[in-house]
Order: sequence, then structure tokens, then C-alpha cells
Amino acid sequence: MPKPDELLVDIATLVESGHSNQMSLTVVTGGAVITGRLAPEAVWRQRVSDVLMDSARLSEFSPAFATPAKKDDPPTYLHFHVARILQGTVGIPETGGMYRVAIEDVSAWTMGDFSYSDR
Repeated sequence: MPKPDELLVDIATLVESGHSNQMSLTVVTGGAVITGRLAPEAVWRQRVSDVLMDSARLSEFSPAFATPAKKDDPPTYLHFHVARILQGTVGIPETGGMYRVAIEDVSAWTMGDFSYSDR
């Protein structure tokens, strides 16, 4: 099992502590480039739960995300909101989505969030 990047764990720990949900980050994981803002896991779970609750077909999954996360250990996941998977000249979805990425699966990362421009 690869050892997670300690600096990335420290950044996730700061986000989890509630100091900021404005941290923009771009990661490469499994060949995909994901860019967006990090959120504390509890905030991310609640947002996913709310979206599922509003769905006629998926509302039964909402409680699974509403369950509080364990806070004892250092974070093992990054929780992106307003995030996009970069593909060619577009970000999918255009409006941003919710992604959970295992820190140990991140092969490269940089501060900030990328976007494309036709200019």
C-alpha cells in the first residue's frame, strides 16, 4: 500500500478542522485530472445527502451520506465540491460536481483549480 503524501494529509486536516472550505486543489488520480474546491467531509456528506433526498429514485440512499464521519484519525480522503474532471477542452460536469478521492491514490497535485479558456 503506498504511503499517502504527508503534505496533502496536512492540507486535508486543515480543511477538516474548519479553517477553510475555499482551498482549491487539482489532483491526478487514476489518469483523471480533478480540479475544484475541498470541503470538510461532514459538509460534503450533507450536500450529497441533500441532492439524493431531492431525487425521486435515489432518496433512499440519502441517509447513508447523512451519517457523521469518524474524526479520530487523519483524513484519508479529499472531498471535492464545485469540482470538474478535465477532459480535453471541457470540465465535466460544467457546473461542478461532488467527488471523493482517496489521498493514497493521488499521483500528482497542485494548488489552485484549472479551467480552460478559448482565448
